[in-house]
Amino acid sequence: MKMTSKLLCLLAFPLALGACGGGGGSSSSGGTGTLHVAMTDAPSCGFDHVYVTVNKVRVNASSTAGDTDGGWTDIALAAPQKVDLLSLTNGVLTDLGRAPLAAGQYQQIRLVLAQNQGNAVANSVVVSGTTTEQPLATPSASQSGYKIIQPFTVQANTLVDLVLDFNACKSIVQRGNGTYSLKPVVTATPTVVSGSITGFVAPGEAGATVYAEQNGHVVRGTVADSNGQFVLSPLIQSSSNGNYDVVVVDNRQPSGHANGVIHAVPVTANTTTTIATASVPITLPVSAVDAITGTVTASAQAAMRALQNDGVGSYEVASANANLDSGAYALAVPAAAPVTGTYAGSLPVVLSAANGAAGAYTVEADSASGTTQSTAVNVSAGSQSGINFNF
Repeated sequence: MKMTSKLLCLLAFPLALGACGGGGGSSSSGGTGTLHVAMTDAPSCGFDHVYVTVNKVRVNASSTAGDTDGGWTDIALAAPQKVDLLSLTNGVLTDLGRAPLAAGQYQQIRLVLAQNQGNAVANSVVVSGTTTEQPLATPSASQSGYKIIQPFTVQANTLVDLVLDFNACKSIVQRGNGTYSLKPVVTATPTVVSGSITGFVAPGEAGATVYAEQNGHVVRGTVADSNGQFVLSPLIQSSSNGNYDVVVVDNRQPSGHANGVIHAVPVTANTTTTIATASVPITLPVSAVDAITGTVTASAQAAMRALQNDGVGSYEVASANANLDSGAYALAVPAAAPVTGTYAGSLPVVLSAANGAAGAYTVEADSASGTTQSTAVNVSAGSQSGINFNF
């Protein structure tokens, strides 16, 4: 399975995170800083390409500012830029531009995409195994833009970096007629208070998806390259945000590998934490990969997750959006026991099998309204169907 995408808005040093909160204008201290915008990404499940065309990025000091309210600063590109999100793995960036910004605190970011018009397909996907671009519907992106709330502070005479992480797998939804829509899931991370995690998986696991998670939720994702190396960046420093669980997933059917997790990995600003080397990589047991399938009430517009508990905590290993029209979904998960270990500052991190977790998962359905349902599913005896949810 392929998984996340990232969007990167580079805004830069020095930058301090403001307190979260709604409303409020910029607490400007005078002067002007600079906002620089770029983009990065990681692969998405089931697609070889995910294209988006960016028109501009907007920022506002108020988290509640509407489209026609004052206070917006726009970073307008010289020409709309079409970017393949899935070509920008392991921290590679593409530049989108920059603009002056009054010093002060800002709360809201809007990403504005171009429209698909006639034969000119600005936003599209290419399903894995095919070569044809299929239009990706973006109902509001070209008008008001996609809204991200992330407080940040711009100081006078500085360049400020802020990374927007666009999770493509969670953002692309299929309809019953086979078309695709964009339902964006985007987060933001200031790079001045961020670092990274890097490591290697065994050669046979090249192409595996690697996540940085907190409390069972994916914060960042990438894909191990042909050498088995992965880089998870940017990640907010642990002193501000806590440590991370690094989860390695290779659920490519019919035969992949067991899930692997390294708990309690710390991140320090402007520093890289290494959790495995090329000479002693993360090595996962081979495993059959099974499917969990079912339906969800279509009107719930549910996001589906498969979580596994290794005895230390639960972590996400698969996700998909239910079909907008039929509510159908499918999640691929390995049957073998996961291997797990805890980072303690030295390498290698010893991994051992959590045998009690073999084939055992919690399937969670999260509706667009915020309601959540979940049920236990075990694939030790094979794929499981009819795992349905009614909202």
